[in-house]
Amino acid sequence: MTDQASPAEELTAALRPLLRRVGAVVVDGTPQADDVPITLHGNTIHVRVLDERDLSDGLARLIQTVEHELGGNLSELPRAKKQHAVRLLEERGAFEMRHSAETVAEAMGMSRFTIYNYLNRVRVGG
Repeated sequence: MTDQASPAEELTAALRPLLRRVGAVVVDGTPQADDVPITLHGNTIHVRVLDERDLSDGLARLIQTVEHELGGNLSELPRAKKQHAVRLLEERGAFEMRHSAETVAEAMGMSRFTIYNYLNRVRVGG
């Protein structure tokens, strides 16, 4: 008898931090149509994003991570660091989520208009 994990268990363990961050789980049992199959070296697992609330929790976790990286609450950072925070959030896909600009604006203590201005600079390459 061996204590070695199966390849599927190893894949699940490797993905666990990412799945936790995006609010997803590995499916035990029969996958549903919206589940995402992930295959590595012939071993497949299925991943399920739990619900939209979990995605908004993912945005909150992204904001929290950026705050930690930049050393303070986004609302208390100087302008240059707020612009950098928007760049980091954009690079990590935060603005792909619904109502994310409003959520980020609230976290930064500024208007949605300002967030869109910062985003425009990031996207244009400025």
